[in-house]
Amino acid sequence: MISTLSASSAIEVRDLAKSYRNIEAVRGVSFDVRRGEIVGLLGPNGAGKTTILQTLLGTLTPTSGTIRFFGLDFAGNRESILARVNFSSTYVSLPYSLTVRENLGIFARLYGAAEPGKRVQDVLDRLDLADLADRYASHLSSGQMTRVCLAKALINDPEVLLLDEPTASLDPDMADRVRKTLVGLRRDRNTAILVTSHNMREIEALCDRILFLHVGRIIMEGPPREITARFGDADLETLFLRVAREGRG
Repeated sequence: MISTLSASSAIEVRDLAKSYRNIEAVRGVSFDVRRGEIVGLLGPNGAGKTTILQTLLGTLTPTSGTIRFFGLDFAGNRESILARVNFSSTYVSLPYSLTVRENLGIFARLYGAAEPGKRVQDVLDRLDLADLADRYASHLSSGQMTRVCLAKALINDPEVLLLDEPTASLDPDMADRVRKTLVGLRRDRNTAILVTSHNMREIEALCDRILFLHVGRIIMEGPPREITARFGDADLETLFLRVAREGRG
């Protein structure tokens, strides 16, 4: 039975499961992400993080369970919901034969931006990418491509932002700028952000809550400091290592 969605909720997941033949990648996961909240989705490789993100994006169909965005059932309102959502990952690239501005311009038109050129310039400026605007994507470093993909994810001014390792390839200065951008989106736009990362210090500094996955299940949930205090660990990285190695919270 699906609970009533709070007016402040952006995402509601209930009893989500995904199996591949005899492999259960996600096993009965339930959680919410409120508007204006940054939530970290954590766990060792193979815990189910990417599978959950893909089901939220509609690129994977759940075996069972329900997903709702903004109070709407995802299965029945996919197109209208995805117009209000976006995604960025360190592991995604853009067409190499186009410049940064051309790539972003295509997405601005696909997303139906009222003034595509102005919107592209806005996100270029927000992420300090103006000096790369006319460079071909094939000439970008991995860190520069990561920032361009994040810029792409901001083109439609999303109400929900799904991020997979958004700072993994960035140097410390640029990673700090990206984190400040995300905090600014939460503050100024009330954006709901669900982020995966293996950088535990980043998660501690950035996230209001964390969802810790292990073999497809959420085994702990709450503010980072509360969770580490509850389990008697010095910091989130120590807790992560213990769970990854011992398989328990």
